[in-house]
Amino acid sequence: MDLLDPYKRTDIKPAAGKLLIAEPFLNDPGFARTVVFLVEHGEEGSIGFVLNRPSHSTIGDLLPELYTPRLSVFEGGPVQGDTLHMIHKMPDVMGGTEILPGIFWGGSYDDLARTIHDNPAGIPDLRLFIGYSGWADGQLEQELKDGVWLVADTFEDVIFETDSRKVWQDALRSLGSSFAFMANMPIHPQLN
Repeated sequence: MDLLDPYKRTDIKPAAGKLLIAEPFLNDPGFARTVVFLVEHGEEGSIGFVLNRPSHSTIGDLLPELYTPRLSVFEGGPVQGDTLHMIHKMPDVMGGTEILPGIFWGGSYDDLARTIHDNPAGIPDLRLFIGYSGWADGQLEQELKDGVWLVADTFEDVIFETDSRKVWQDALRSLGSSFAFMANMPIHPQLN
């Protein structure tokens, strides 16, 4: 197996609804040990959200009228950090674009406010993101050729239920036993 060529490592191609898993030695502090959920991939580029970077902001910091202590906000990526995005499983309530069966991106902020108000104990089928991760046409493909990312099928737990501290390891393990060893690799193996 060639560890620098993700196309040889998995046969899965990038597409909306797929995961990008950062390779273990990626040094970019913005994406080291991250998992990105792709919501768009096409001729104009790609858009996704980092699933395992909780932000220091709360929904109350962003939209004080929507304050709830049980609703985390994640850093979706470095692009347009002043925007708020939603991934959810509530199309009848929130609307949005279906990315995978039953999983939606976007929706109405008025409906978000009503949903938060009606569910003060929390909303398990909702993830909020500040900003997003974006790639221009051909940029993601080049990063894949350079061995920056592994592409994987998405599983629902990684989006909504998995502890964000375990998302990267769980995503690697989802690729099978030949990748599971990577989940325990230290960030700087030369220091061991």
